[in-house]
Amino acid sequence: MASPGVTTFPALGTTATVIASDVGRLVEAVTVVRDEIDQIDRACSRFRTDSDLARLHRSPDRWTTVSPALFEAVEVALGAARATDGVVDPTVGDAVRRMGYDRDFARIAPTGPRISSRPAPGWRVIETDPERCAIRLPAGVALDLGATAKALAADHAAARAVAVIGGGVLVSLGGDLAAFGDAPAGGWTVSIADDHGDALRDGEVVGISSGGLATSSTTVRRWMRGGMPVHHVVDPMTGRPAAEVWRTVSVTAARCVDANTATTAAIVLGERAVGWIRSLELPARLVRTDGRIVRLCGWPEAVAA
Repeated sequence: MASPGVTTFPALGTTATVIASDVGRLVEAVTVVRDEIDQIDRACSRFRTDSDLARLHRSPDRWTTVSPALFEAVEVALGAARATDGVVDPTVGDAVRRMGYDRDFARIAPTGPRISSRPAPGWRVIETDPERCAIRLPAGVALDLGATAKALAADHAAARAVAVIGGGVLVSLGGDLAAFGDAPAGGWTVSIADDHGDALRDGEVVGISSGGLATSSTTVRRWMRGGMPVHHVVDPMTGRPAAEVWRTVSVTAARCVDANTATTAAIVLGERAVGWIRSLELPARLVRTDGRIVRLCGWPEAVAA
């Protein structure tokens, strides 16, 4: 039986991890994953002037033909908005920019002036034309696809890698994880923590055989504005960082993009997240700001990493 292989590398402002059930096919798997990451970055990056999203932003109030990768990413983001009744909304781009998150996170100024409150325009203002692969945004509307695009890339990368090399593949992009193909006995072992970089030191362990697992947290991507701490998860109703009820939320679902939609929505929903996740019957682990943990829908009890 082939032994698994694993590698990590920086990508999308975070860390990518690729595990292949056959170490002899790991290089091929990584090539596929890198290609998917490059496609999503060229299509959806807010920080690249040459991205397809940047070009769309430069063409307000006009139908703009975009790449299939950006069109799919926007449609997936709109699906997340519909599924959450706008709690996860891609039109928070201007709010994120006003908070200072207008460049790679490592380059954000650690302090700055107080941010203003302005609700997001709302996902219904986005128009799409599948036949022409075209999108129209009203003037003043900026998209932030961070709640879904990275998870979509993980789903695509893992599925395509399995199609190329066979066996089983797990892809993690900064805590957005997708597993496809044949999992090892007992499933892939995954550590869960506030910061995916510290998971082996501080996390709990779960097993996943297939599908998606996502973790969203307000503890890592934080900075100061107007003397107050802010984080990257925006409440579309206020255009400000979501009130901090949960510091970390992890969810499993059939796809990573569904799991990450749920984790983002849970942080925005606050106390309402418990009933909402139960209604979806998604296994979830929610950590309050004081460290207390709520486990829902069969999420297992703690096993140390």
